[in-house]
Amino acid sequence: MSSKRLDLLQGTLEHLVLQTLKQRDTMHGFEVLEWIRSTTGGELVIEEGALYPALHRMEKRGWLAAEWGVSPKGRRAKYYRLTKKGRAALAREEAKWGRYVQAVAKLAEG
Repeated sequence: MSSKRLDLLQGTLEHLVLQTLKQRDTMHGFEVLEWIRSTTGGELVIEEGALYPALHRMEKRGWLAAEWGVSPKGRRAKYYRLTKKGRAALAREEAKWGRYVQAVAKLAEG
């Protein structure tokens, strides 16, 4: 891990959350934060103040379904999972991300 974390590009938080839930199926918010942090070796750290509003936005859009449960620590937690609409949104985001990476690669190649 580098000494300085990477800043999130604007508009990528929802993509990261959708990708995380695709990999892990059902998780509560703090698990999403920890999964992103640990999977990226600490390079990407999401603040709770950014994550929870994003989860609520995605739930309102129908991208996520949520239900209350109990965390492994015995606390009440809201568990999120992708919906069919969420999988479609992720597919669109992945396509856009692929185009973005290709465009940046073209610039790097000169």
